[in-house]
Amino acid sequence: MSQEIRRRIAELSEEIREHQFKYYVLDKPTISDAEFDKLLKELAKLESAHPEFKLPDSPSDLVGGGFATHFKQSDHIEKMMSLDNVFDDEELTAWFERVAKVSDKNTWLCEVKVDGLAINLLYENGKLTKALTRGNGVTGEDVTLNVKTIKSVPHELKGNKVPALLEVRGEVFFPVAAFNEFNDSMEESGKERFANPRNAAAGSLRQKDPRVTASRPLSMVVHGIGAKDGASFASQSEAYELLKSWGLPTSTRYKVARNEKEVREFINYYLEHRHDVEHEIDGIVIKVNELKIQEDLGFTSRAPKWAIAYKYPPEEVVTKLLDIRVSVGRTGRVTPFAYMEPVKVAGSTITNATLHNAEEVARKGVLIGDWVLIRKAGDVIPEVLGPVIDRRDGSEKKFVMPKKCPDCGSALRAMSEGDVDIRCPNSQSCPKQLIERIYYIGSRSALDIDILGYESAAALLSDKLIIDESDLFNLTAKDLAKSEFFLKKDGTLGKSAENFLIALSEAKNRPLWRVLVALSIRHVGPTAAQALAKNFGSIAAISKAKEEELAEIDGVGEIIAKSIKEWFAIDWHKSIIKKWEKAGVLMEEVAKESTEPQTLLGLTLVVTGSLNDFTRDGVNDVIMARGGKSASSVSKKTDYVVVGDSPGSKLAKAEELGVPVLNESQFKTLLAKGPKGLR
Repeated sequence: MSQEIRRRIAELSEEIREHQFKYYVLDKPTISDAEFDKLLKELAKLESAHPEFKLPDSPSDLVGGGFATHFKQSDHIEKMMSLDNVFDDEELTAWFERVAKVSDKNTWLCEVKVDGLAINLLYENGKLTKALTRGNGVTGEDVTLNVKTIKSVPHELKGNKVPALLEVRGEVFFPVAAFNEFNDSMEESGKERFANPRNAAAGSLRQKDPRVTASRPLSMVVHGIGAKDGASFASQSEAYELLKSWGLPTSTRYKVARNEKEVREFINYYLEHRHDVEHEIDGIVIKVNELKIQEDLGFTSRAPKWAIAYKYPPEEVVTKLLDIRVSVGRTGRVTPFAYMEPVKVAGSTITNATLHNAEEVARKGVLIGDWVLIRKAGDVIPEVLGPVIDRRDGSEKKFVMPKKCPDCGSALRAMSEGDVDIRCPNSQSCPKQLIERIYYIGSRSALDIDILGYESAAALLSDKLIIDESDLFNLTAKDLAKSEFFLKKDGTLGKSAENFLIALSEAKNRPLWRVLVALSIRHVGPTAAQALAKNFGSIAAISKAKEEELAEIDGVGEIIAKSIKEWFAIDWHKSIIKKWEKAGVLMEEVAKESTEPQTLLGLTLVVTGSLNDFTRDGVNDVIMARGGKSASSVSKKTDYVVVGDSPGSKLAKAEELGVPVLNESQFKTLLAKGPKGLR
């Protein structure tokens, strides 16, 4: 049973990260908000019940997808949180009850939830100096030049008592009427229409040329405050009035409710009038109005406890299911999806929706040729709810999962016992896997090669400039001249080819952890890769490490360790390493001398529970900076177990094995003086 739970957590984490990548980077989500939240809730529930199986880079801890595109990254001064969601009155009531345990004397600020792209604006001495996307909540993309082209965004604050420093949070959006006109003009000029206003806003804001952004009728509304110096207010509503007085674009569609009844009246009003709003909305945000009570309630790792998003029920329509097809992903996962007659839902035309796997198709009971009920909440591609049974005429056909890969013809199979998903095992030469992997190498999560997009990856393979990723760093100008993709109309190499070669050269010197991510080792994301790089220092050492040694690393664990060993056991994978290394790709961690006293040299520590003065990542960094090893599980080789609040099973394991247990105060002594300080 435990192995099944461990495997399900890993599968959910991988699936959620893939959907985050499609949503935040590609701006092409393949599942609905409701379905994504369902996956996230399932993961959170399993992790809560089985914290020992939680992955270190679990998407349940992250705000947004943490992905970036073309722009340099920069940190927010104050973390930019996300919001937890509720979907019905029962869940809303439960949230009210949680707040009431801290305060029952507060009022509520209710506002429409703008369906746009989250932005953080930084004003210093009244002047707009930086605009960042949400990113992962800590670091976002710098889109300052593009944001400055939005007419509703002031370059300088005006009015009385303008603060010395102010972060304001808001949403960039496409007004619905402007979006429809813009989409029509795109179609007239022979260009692809945007699926919906949110995608159009995201795509417009991520243009490399600010002039393109300026040509698009974007707007913005601010709804929150981050870091501040020189501004004070007692309530959320007072803050909104101040923001408005300084010239910032605030929404008029909010209300201070005195009680829960008025909150529900506000929710019901906009449920009925949601399409009367000038921009798309997908729900209502409810905030505790009083800031002192907000402070008392505090935050979780990703969201404030004093605010909630009430998501409206998805809109539902009926359309014809023409076919069920499959797509192959980067790791070989084969996913069935519904191909439907085009239908308009919530302002966008839909033709495709994911069906996840064969079991999900069977559970929904849909047949090819069915009339199906689909739904869509706001801006996302819908989910198929199920068939309209009474509209069947007997011509419908049962979907059968293909036995062979549609892209390479390989026999499909589950890669391990109990797997729900089937995969194409031909990872070496399956065309679809190849293009997805090479595209991923260029992503910000991996080697950050700006020019290596999906089209260029496809061109490299189709024109046979490379056979697989192993050839990537051997490309020359002579090679690129063989592909029309890199040529100008006159047949000479374009600027993109030159930039591509420069980008490839720069990518050779990326940190070791990025190289690990770029290898597309299943389950190895940035967090695990960083832990491996810090603890082993080179690809060679990682490849030679025993599975149990890998599993001991905090941030790795048994599932990832097994995946790493399986990856390095394959000969053509080893060939990728050899070719990259020969081409000059950095395969070792560049050592940085620690200025900290090496009080933990040779010691292995496990930290369990929440510490007051250390974050989860921070405590690991502190241990390693002082020469110690931070492990994820307790064994006889563990020297100390550091215990915080709610320690869990690791404390029991330490007591069982007789491993010394330290509280936070003792841990600080150990850091300062080493083991001698504890005597």
